[in-house]
Amino acid sequence: MKEPHSLEEAFETVAKELEAVFVKKHKDYGKGNILETKELGIAFRLSDKLNRLKHLLTTGNKPSHESVEDSWVDIGVYAIIAVMYKRGWFQKLKLKK
Repeated sequence: MKEPHSLEEAFETVAKELEAVFVKKHKDYGKGNILETKELGIAFRLSDKLNRLKHLLTTGNKPSHESVEDSWVDIGVYAIIAVMYKRGWFQKLKLKK
């Protein structure tokens, strides 16, 4: 991966990584888990990720499965899903890939 030269490039790089994670996990899980629990379910999933992250950061424990960065990525993906859900896009759109 090439090193970004500006904040915009860095943001775009991370956003593309989040998109890749979203697509990969969406293919595995589908929409059912989000559509069933709606926005509140997204909030609970975010809360779980934040609590895990706070635990890892305050204890210094090394995770045995997902890295701290993976948790940040998941939080970012859930935040984007929440915005798409609020706009009605998540409910009606499908992956093009």
